[in-house]
Amino acid sequence: MYGQRIQKWDRAVEWPLTIAAILFLVAYATQIVARPDGVVALVCEIVLITTWALFAVDYVTRLWITENRWRWFSRHLLDLAIVILPMLRPLRLMRFLTVIALISRNTGNMLRGKVVLYTVGATALTVLIAGLAVLDAEQDGGAITTFGDAIWWAFVTITTVGYGDLSPVTAAGRAVALGLMIGGIALIGVVTATLASWIVERVSDQSASTAAATEAQVETLRGEIAELKDLVRELRPAS
Repeated sequence: MYGQRIQKWDRAVEWPLTIAAILFLVAYATQIVARPDGVVALVCEIVLITTWALFAVDYVTRLWITENRWRWFSRHLLDLAIVILPMLRPLRLMRFLTVIALISRNTGNMLRGKVVLYTVGATALTVLIAGLAVLDAEQDGGAITTFGDAIWWAFVTITTVGYGDLSPVTAAGRAVALGLMIGGIALIGVVTATLASWIVERVSDQSASTAAATEAQVETLRGEIAELKDLVRELRPAS
């Protein structure tokens, strides 16, 4: 019963929250990159506050209608982070990227396609958000003062390259860098595991096909031997 209520609630708020996440990302980027004032700044602030309120209501509602609240709480820490840290809200968009992978007919390929698609989408979005966040922290007196530099820094950081040409100097900027470096390590792990899974599956399929072919050849040889025996019996003179 409680599970069905959660599912119904998720279906009802899925698209509204997705639209809210998109609006948040636009407002967040506009606020940091363009640094507007007047009406535009007020609209951006209203959008940010409204989206925070929507995600807070969603979190509290789902926590309320679930049966085992503590278990649900421990398994949905990202949702709590989305409420506490507004910059993480657009990560909810990632769940929709996995839908495309459903067109795959093979179950194994479908699962692997989900992982790859989720990884690529999450990485691109994480780079964008981290770039915006570090620019927000560093553009007033820090080392990263332009959006282009922020995106470049996010790319070299998440890939663990770390050229060192740009690095945050503020506490907030370094906190963003720490999270991004952890994300880069996780990304490498996902890609490596996916590649290993693909190689193991290909080798397994090749071994299975080779074994099947060998068994078929053995059966053919057995049939030919049986035919030769019958022919020898027919040709053998009667005693």
